[in-house]
Amino acid sequence: MQRLFIAAGLAIAVLGLLWPWLSKLPLGRLPGDLMIERPGFRFYAPFTTMIIVSLVLSLLVWLWRR
Repeated sequence: MQRLFIAAGLAIAVLGLLWPWLSKLPLGRLPGDLMIERPGFRFYAPFTTMIIVSLVLSLLVWLWRR
């Protein structure tokens, strides 16, 4: 459990350091991401982004377990 917390902390630190470059990626603005804007109402559901992030995380966990 300690290794998991250390790995998660390091991953968050790395993401924080890489944020200026990661924010330029088109994640969250992909085709399939649903955005509805009306006066006084805004709905956003990043379906495509969630699928891509899930696939990448699943691949990383699979590689880590090997």
